[in-house]
Amino acid sequence: MEMSAIPFGTTDWSRIEPTQHQGETGMAYWRTRNFGNIRVRMVEYTPGYRADHWCSKGHILLCIEGELHTELEDGRTFTLRPGMSYQVADHAEPHRSHTELGARLFIVD
Repeated sequence: MEMSAIPFGTTDWSRIEPTQHQGETGMAYWRTRNFGNIRVRMVEYTPGYRADHWCSKGHILLCIEGELHTELEDGRTFTLRPGMSYQVADHAEPHRSHTELGARLFIVD
């Protein structure tokens, strides 16, 4: 990834209007900024959220609050707690996430 043509700026995430995304269960609320082909999001999952699909998009994801469980299509599972992150390339390993407690994440993809 090359980041170009992005002037210095700051983001007050509380001023970005959230969009609502229904999971298999629970809801995800995304606050999104786009910088060329780079998407940056602050995402909140409600307690009980479960993704409704396998995702093949690459991400760098940081858990800020809560706890996130991510399952890979090959059966491996990972749990992120605050201060932990994961990274995966586009089309590398399909994954889906869920949370019992809820989670707040910072995601770059």
